[in-house]
Amino acid sequence: MRVSLLDRSRTRHGDVDGQALHDSVARAVQAEEAGYHRFWVAEHHAVPGIASGSPAVLLAAIGQVTERIRLGSGGVMLPQHQPLVVAEQFRMLASLTPDRIDLGVGNSLGFTPAVRRALRRERTSPTMFEREIRELVGFLRDEEEVTARPATPRIPVHVLATRSGVDIAARLGLPVVVGGPLVLDDALNDTLARYRDIFSPHAADARPHVILSVDAFAAENERRARELALPEAWAMAMSRRTGEFPPLESPERILAQTWSDRVRERVDQHLEKVITGTHGTVAARLHQLIDDSGADEIMASTSTFDRGALGDLDAALVSAVTEA
Repeated sequence: MRVSLLDRSRTRHGDVDGQALHDSVARAVQAEEAGYHRFWVAEHHAVPGIASGSPAVLLAAIGQVTERIRLGSGGVMLPQHQPLVVAEQFRMLASLTPDRIDLGVGNSLGFTPAVRRALRRERTSPTMFEREIRELVGFLRDEEEVTARPATPRIPVHVLATRSGVDIAARLGLPVVVGGPLVLDDALNDTLARYRDIFSPHAADARPHVILSVDAFAAENERRARELALPEAWAMAMSRRTGEFPPLESPERILAQTWSDRVRERVDQHLEKVITGTHGTVAARLHQLIDDSGADEIMASTSTFDRGALGDLDAALVSAVTEA
């Protein structure tokens, strides 16, 4: 069972935004040392809580300080880019970092109407998403009217999926990454069974491949694990209240603030959707999730305020998944 990391370059209260990018680079080095299979970075535009708006630029920096771990995007949001430009960017990365580049693509628009207007794209649909993936894959396989440069070996494309995205990945014969509420949804296994049933190989060696993206916090006890999960839960609750996704705050700063009943409800709802507990409890839940879903790979998307604790969390997840 492979274990990978998705890092979103989360900013932290009291730090300059750029520190989050240096943190991502350092985390990638630690992930390689810990035995992770992939290290992916995110794309979010004009969001105070996330510093990375350009996965290709950040991956170029990470590629210079790592040697073995696969690097990719989780993901490039196709509504915000021309497929030819994406193909060129990732072919450049593949030339600079041979045999280590993945391209994960998603269908999200900007976080707010103002951001969507600035990006010149205010709507999308599953049909548009599928058409853009087909065009992108065509450029990567040299099947379009023009040829993207530089020439490189084939770059794996993964689809970051909602329910409709799972079907798109299956029709195109591509690996799928499933995260968010769908991971803990009762319909997950049926959704993945459908993906495998309708999978249409684009090459002789193509096989269904499922990556589950999860938030998992293992600590010495449940209380500490929930404390580590609190900064992200609080940020999500604040974003729903203010419309702006904020930097991570420390648990102490969060607990010192006045909570409305609505904010408390939203924090609790978020914490119910993540995996928390002792190392043994988290390992058991992850293995049950793997057994039930038949997933091929786990990708952690865990964030917390404490950088030191984040390193411990990353190391714990590798142990939880890979050790029987």
